[in-house]
Amino acid sequence: MDKKTLIISQHFYPEIGSAGNRMKNLYQLLESEGYKFDVLTIDPSYPNKNLYKNDIFWDDMEFNNEPENVLRIKTKTRKYSKSMLKRLMLYWEVSTKFLFEVIKRKRQYDYIYVTSPPIFIALVGLVAKHRYKAKLILEIRDLWPESLKGVKVFNSRFILSTFGMFEKVLYKKAEKVIVNSKGFINYIEKKEPSTKGKIYYIPNAARKYEVSLTEKNKDDFKVIYTGNVGLAQDAGFLEQLAIKLNENKIKFTIIGYGVKFNDFKEFIHNRKLEYVSFVNPLTRKLCLREIEEHNVGIVTLNNSDVFDTVLPGKVVDYLTCGLPIIGSVSGNTKHLIETHQVGHVSKERDVNEIIEYIIKIKESPYLQREFSTNCNKLIHEQFLWEKNFRIFKEIIQ
Repeated sequence: MDKKTLIISQHFYPEIGSAGNRMKNLYQLLESEGYKFDVLTIDPSYPNKNLYKNDIFWDDMEFNNEPENVLRIKTKTRKYSKSMLKRLMLYWEVSTKFLFEVIKRKRQYDYIYVTSPPIFIALVGLVAKHRYKAKLILEIRDLWPESLKGVKVFNSRFILSTFGMFEKVLYKKAEKVIVNSKGFINYIEKKEPSTKGKIYYIPNAARKYEVSLTEKNKDDFKVIYTGNVGLAQDAGFLEQLAIKLNENKIKFTIIGYGVKFNDFKEFIHNRKLEYVSFVNPLTRKLCLREIEEHNVGIVTLNNSDVFDTVLPGKVVDYLTCGLPIIGSVSGNTKHLIETHQVGHVSKERDVNEIIEYIIKIKESPYLQREFSTNCNKLIHEQFLWEKNFRIFKEIIQ
């Protein structure tokens, strides 16, 4: 416990989304175990800074008092842009300011814990490793540059190959690599064989007090989609799903944000889909409460090999609230849903098939209870922070 860690993360409380929540839980569990650490982050800006002018998001007094060990760097960029170039500029701005802070800071650290993407932040962690003569723990939440290829909006071979070179160096130089999806392990080991034996799987998870197994209201059947509507989430599929749910007079709630969200919202408005409703982004506590009021959770990803490796954070949220998960996904997420019988995945990404299965759940309270029970079992087996934090303790001990 005498060893001190510097956590470098672009995302932190009170930011919504899996990354901010993950870092918040890591902070709280480290603190509860008496570990010494500092956090280097930025002012909340995901998906945009204006969101955090609302006091509702600052709902944890532990952080509102601004602990001395948390340093927030201010940025000029106010929101995440559709333009990949502008987004890269944001990443460059953040990493440059982080780098300046790492160089000037005169404290000593035994471990550097850096979380990526973006890859620029991971490179700051590499500099910090040498600056403080510390061990580097590299956390991978998404595969760069593979995810850039997957969304097909950025195709500069030179830049992608440069990122690929940086990626390989980071894997090689890190003493430990943490991933939040099992699907990343084979990719990383093939990319850099020296990582075999030093990769640890710590998924996004729930806290014990968040887990719910409430009986769902069968008389007010509702479907929900939460989170990012961005470049990876197959917004076109969500549009077709919304049309079909509306035709069947099934309520569909979206708690969303992201670079394609406004286009999606405009599509719903233009089609006058009366059974589709939108809820503004919420704190995690309120979002889980909203999810609990629904009967089915939707997850979608583009049909690309890189997305076969991921496990979206919304899947863990649906499990937490006992919702059957209906998906247009493949790979790792599909395997989890089917193996543990917590929902249904369309093999052909067929909207009509998914609608038929949602109706099947609606008409069978027994099936819904069975799925909910399996969700509760799976969350306790694999996705509790209180259990999975032990792996992190082992790493730094």
